[in-house]
Amino acid sequence: MMSSLSLISPAYAQDAAGIMGSATQFLPLVLIFVVFYFLLIRPQQQKQKEMRAMLGALKRGDRVVTGGGILGTISRVPMVQDKDGKQVAGQEIEVEIAPNLKVTVLRETITTVIKPVAANDSKPAKDKAS
Repeated sequence: MMSSLSLISPAYAQDAAGIMGSATQFLPLVLIFVVFYFLLIRPQQQKQKEMRAMLGALKRGDRVVTGGGILGTISRVPMVQDKDGKQVAGQEIEVEIAPNLKVTVLRETITTVIKPVAANDSKPAKDKAS
């Protein structure tokens, strides 16, 4: 009876080692996916979320850059009714690219909203020679 027990236990040990061996082979693939998620996928999702928020917040007077590189100022954001009857901002936006020259662009083609930057030289430099 003792000899049959000694024959069975090495078989269980080999089976457990086989399971651990396949798990160790699969572990690098899981680690690569985790690294890709945190370095590539997640930052891209955050960037898309910020872009949707920026496009949703467009208003009259914002200075924008279109996908074609055209600079302009938003002159009109028309409101349209959705299927529920609510007023929502339309997909077409009127942008003034030169005095008295307005073009209609799609909201999705706007890539950047230019924020006005205040100059940091508000006071004139004093003459140090005097």
